[in-house]
Amino acid sequence: MLMNWNVCLSSLVAISLAASCYAKKLDTEVSYGELIFFDDFERQESQEIKDEPGNEWTTSSDKTAGGRKQVDLVDGVMHMQTLEGANHAVSTRHAFEFEDGSIGMKFMLPNDGDSLKLNFADMTLKSVHAGHLFDAVVGLDYVSYEDKKTGVMDLEIRKARREKSLSKEQSAMLKTKKLRVVHSIEKGVWHELFVHVDRDTIWMEIDGTVLEQFSSEGFAHRRKGLLRLLVPGHAYVDDVRIWRRK
Repeated sequence: MLMNWNVCLSSLVAISLAASCYAKKLDTEVSYGELIFFDDFERQESQEIKDEPGNEWTTSSDKTAGGRKQVDLVDGVMHMQTLEGANHAVSTRHAFEFEDGSIGMKFMLPNDGDSLKLNFADMTLKSVHAGHLFDAVVGLDYVSYEDKKTGVMDLEIRKARREKSLSKEQSAMLKTKKLRVVHSIEKGVWHELFVHVDRDTIWMEIDGTVLEQFSSEGFAHRRKGLLRLLVPGHAYVDDVRIWRRK
């Protein structure tokens, strides 16, 4: 469901300095809210065998890749890749908490077909699988959003999908829970990304361009408590910041 722009005027005012923020390269003085997390990855790992991102980041590699190293800090940048034979895209996770807020970072997708998914989760929520609330995904030629709380990760919907017993009404409803937007970026170069969430609306900015917004009830979940960066191929990130407005 596409949003009515008038619904979110107050939110747009709150982030109206987006272009200025990009020009200032994530200047902490720009008012996206309270800066509650920052990581520039300027640190050294103690070994090169296992994931060791530090600063309270965790990864899925022990469970999904037999403990092989899929996350590496290289010259102040976090490199993520899913190794051949892994049973799931590598997930690099950090706790935070806001109801409304923004996440910003620099990112690079080095190869054709690469993508970076920001998955928002609440691990205390028992009505969905694995805490999934919603996704914001950026690829080389698209961005997408998906409300998973009231869509595919709702336990009843998930069970019906696995049993192939979805009703026509449920199937139609699921189509309203996601949006894909054509947007091209260059591979192998750094880009600036912001993901904004206000009430039931989510949108992205990439390199200063504000992209189409999307509204769905799952985005309004009050406690966003975990960020997962999921990378099915390769992606690099730096200067991750999280702001809370509410």
